[in-house]
Amino acid sequence: MTQASTPPSRRDQILQALALMLEEDSGKRITIAALARQVGVSEAALYRHFPSKARMYEGLISFIEETLFERINRILDDHQEALTRCQCIMTLVLAFAEKNPGLSRLLGGDVLTGETARLRQRIHQLFERLETQFKQILREAELREGRRPAIPASAGANLLTVQIEGRIAQYVRSDYRHRPTEHWEDQWAALSSQLLRDAPVTA
Repeated sequence: MTQASTPPSRRDQILQALALMLEEDSGKRITIAALARQVGVSEAALYRHFPSKARMYEGLISFIEETLFERINRILDDHQEALTRCQCIMTLVLAFAEKNPGLSRLLGGDVLTGETARLRQRIHQLFERLETQFKQILREAELREGRRPAIPASAGANLLTVQIEGRIAQYVRSDYRHRPTEHWEDQWAALSSQLLRDAPVTA
């Protein structure tokens, strides 16, 4: 979660330890006492950096948002074709979840059961933001490429988003055995072939 060339701050160490515990203790509730032992500090030291466990989860969610959307902006800069943009964004999110199993539990939402509603809303908003991005890409396809979504852009964007959510949920549910990127290339080929069609030429 930080560059290897610079030692992580205590705050980053806490977040890294929390992400590791989410990965290793799948299905278990994370306690402040256990997290303090993992980091090797007192509970009071944790609270000096984060006033609550909810704020720690917020720190991880912010890291997810910043990482994903910074890279999504690069994808939009580097690629102009709608299908390529969608494929790259979906592959990015799936690969990110696969490489960060603990964070995939946050994306899947299971670890937030019983936590403050604000955290669940943050995850909801993250996926809504992804869906909005897909919708914009699909709508722009006609202007850029003369191609229209085969179904309404809002429905197509939702289809792509639930593909991501479902794969991450399966990954978490299987205790990380079913990788989000497994079979992805073949399934994307089938999905993308039905996503856009050529717009009719007007006389």
